Amino acid sequence: MGREIPNHVQRKLYAESMGRCMNPNCQEELFKDNGDIIEKAHILPFCDTADNSFENLIVLCPNCHTNFDKNTAFSADEVKTWKQLRRQELDSLFSQKYATFEELSAKVAPLLLENKTIYESYYLEDKKELWDNIEGKILANNQKLRKILENNNHLIQKHSNKDYSNLELIHLFLAHIDEFEATRPNEEKHRQILFPVEINSMFGISPVKGYILPSAEALEMLIAKLQDEGKFVGLSIGIDEPYLELNENGKTIKIFLCDTPRLRQIYYDYRCFKKATVRLDSLNFALKYINSRKKTFQILSYNNLREVLVDTVKITFVYEYCLSKVSLVQLAPEANSVIVNLHNWNGDYCISKEAYVFSEKIGVTLLTMDNFYGYINKL
Repeated sequence: MGREIPNHVQRKLYAESMGRCMNPNCQEELFKDNGDIIEKAHILPFCDTADNSFENLIVLCPNCHTNFDKNTAFSADEVKTWKQLRRQELDSLFSQKYATFEELSAKVAPLLLENKTIYESYYLEDKKELWDNIEGKILANNQKLRKILENNNHLIQKHSNKDYSNLELIHLFLAHIDEFEATRPNEEKHRQILFPVEINSMFGISPVKGYILPSAEALEMLIAKLQDEGKFVGLSIGIDEPYLELNENGKTIKIFLCDTPRLRQIYYDYRCFKKATVRLDSLNFALKYINSRKKTFQILSYNNLREVLVDTVKITFVYEYCLSKVSLVQLAPEANSVIVNLHNWNGDYCISKEAYVFSEKIGVTLLTMDNFYGYINKL
C-alpha cells in the first residue's frame, strides 16, 4: 500500500475537523484566505502499520503535528481521543433544536453564504489550485449544516407532494452532502446529486425564479400578519416579477413572489396557506395588462388585493369556472362597479346568462377576460 492517502479519506478528515485543528487545546483555524494549513498525521506511524485509514489519521495544524511527531508531546492514545471529542463537540454545538425558523436561519444562512462565496470565487472562476486548498472548508461547513438540519426538520415546510415540499429539498441537500464528502469527480456536473439551489432561496441567501404560489387570499393573510408585526413595507404587483418589501432587522428587503421556496417557507412560518379562490398569477397578469395600457390602478386594501380602482371605477376580480347569479349576489357589488372573471378557460360561458341579466338590474358590468382587454383600452 502506498503512502498516499485516498481522496475520500482526506475529504472525510476535512469534514470531521470542523475546519479547526483537532487538538482540543489548540483549535487553530485550518483554512486561511487563500488556502489551508492542514497537515495530516498518522496516529500510529505509517512505517509500522501502513495504515492510511480514516481511523488512523487526524488533521492538525503544523505546530501540533510537530509536537506530536517529533516532540512526542502527546501519546497516540491521547490523540485518538481527540477524534471522539470533536464528534462530541459537533453534537453539542450543532444539535440544538430551535423554536422558530428565524432562529434556525440565523445559524444556517452564514454557513450557506460562506459555501456559496467559496464556490463562486474559486470553482466558478476556475482557480483550481486555490479551490483544491479551500474546498475542505465547504466539507467542514457541511458537517455543521447536516447536524443543524437533521435536528430541526420540524421547522421546515412540508407537503405530501414532493414537488411542493421544502423538506424534500432538505433531504436532497443532505444526500448531496454525503456524495460531496465521499467523491470528487473532475467536473461538478458529473455528480449524481448537485447542490439544490433552492436551499439558498429558502434561507434568504439568493432567490430562484420559480412560480407564483396560486392563492391571492394566502398573500393577503400574510400581509395582514406582517402588518401586525410592523414588518410590512409594501407590495409591488402588476409587474413581471412582483415582490413584497419587508423590514428585517432594520433593513428593507425584497421577496419576489416567484421565489417559491422562500415564500413557501414564510407562508408555513406564518400559517398562511389558504385555498385559492382567486389565482394570484392570473390577478397579476390582469393588473400587468392595466399597466401596459398606461393606466394606473390603486389597491383599495391590502386585505383584499382582488379589488382595485382604475380611473374612479371599482374593479373586482373573481376566478370561477362559471360566474353564476348566486355568486354575484354573494359578492354584493356596488352600483357602477365592474366584475372581471379571470377564469377564461371556457370563453363566453364563464359568466352565466342569469348573472348577466341580474347585473343589468343592479347596474354592474360583468366582463370575461377577452372583454376586459377592450374595456381597459376604452377607459
